[in-house]
Amino acid sequence: MPDATYLVAAVLVSGAVTWALRALPFTALGPLRASRTVQYLQPRMPAGIMVILVAYCLRGLPLTHTAVLAPLAALAVTVGVHLWRRNAPLSILAGTAVHVALVSTVFTY
Repeated sequence: MPDATYLVAAVLVSGAVTWALRALPFTALGPLRASRTVQYLQPRMPAGIMVILVAYCLRGLPLTHTAVLAPLAALAVTVGVHLWRRNAPLSILAGTAVHVALVSTVFTY
């Protein structure tokens, strides 16, 4: 059994490393905030990331099966709710609920 001094030192070192790893991106981003590239990308990245996530999620769908309708309906609901309410958690929750409801009731195999 290690002694208390060793355990306290291990916890302190682990805490310091964790804090440093979490602070590193903010420290690196500070000088970049004035960059024209970062200022250009800042308003465009959320939409770009969402497009990449949608493409990733829909990439393997079998377009010849009727089961493809569940994710497409969920995507339509997500986009519709987001355009209507401008609330990301609400739109994600609505799309997920539609997808789960359709997959578990209409498109069961």
